[in-house]
Amino acid sequence: MKRSTFDALLSFLSGVSWAFVIVGAWVTFQSFLFLGIVAAVMFTFLFIFLALFLILVLEMMAVYRERHESQLKQTALLEAIQDTLKSLAPRDLE
Repeated sequence: MKRSTFDALLSFLSGVSWAFVIVGAWVTFQSFLFLGIVAAVMFTFLFIFLALFLILVLEMMAVYRERHESQLKQTALLEAIQDTLKSLAPRDLE
């Protein structure tokens, strides 16, 4: 199965996003540690929540693309079935 450039880009961005979450959570925690452990944990959770939301957006883009491609295939198949049924139908019923 041939992968499109869009699919490859989504896969790459997904991997980069997960790396961004891991590294970003650590950097966020270290950056706000001077305010105290509770504040650092709160800001880290806020960062993780926002980053996971962006990953969810990427995943939804992939799901919508797959659904669109599936609907295109189904439409083509249904049109082929319709054409076959029209060609098999008696001419006087049209």
